[in-house]
Amino acid sequence: QLTLVESGGGLVQPGGSLRLSCVASGTTLSAYVVGWFRRAPGKEREGVSCINSSGESIVYADSVKGRFTISRDNDQNTVWLEMNSLKPEDSGVYYCAAIFGWTRTVQGLCVERRFDDWGQGTQVTVSA
Repeated sequence: QLTLVESGGGLVQPGGSLRLSCVASGTTLSAYVVGWFRRAPGKEREGVSCINSSGESIVYADSVKGRFTISRDNDQNTVWLEMNSLKPEDSGVYYCAAIFGWTRTVQGLCVERRFDDWGQGTQVTVSA
C-alpha cells in the first residue's frame, strides 16, 4: 500500500522560496502519476501541478506557471515542488497525491477526483 509523506512547508516572506518533498513508501512510486494540490482557507482543494510516471508530461495551474517546478526521482521514490517568487495567495495546505498507472499525458488529469492516494499535507504560509 502506498503511503505519501510531505515535508518542506513553513513560513516565508513574499518573494521567497520553498521546496516541498513528497516521499513514498510501501511500493515504488515509478508506476504512479503524482500531483501537488493545495487548499487555501475557505477554498476548495485545487490542482497545482502534476507529473506522469516518466516525468515527461507535466502540467501547472495558470496561477503558478513560471514560478513553480515539479520534478521526480523514481529511484528515490520522491517528487518535489520547487516554489519561487511566492505570493500570499500561495498560502495553504499542500498535499501530494498519486494515481496508479502510466499515461502519456497528464493534461486534464490534474484534478482532485482523479487521485486515489493522499498525504497528510504540509502548511505553507507566505506572509510579511
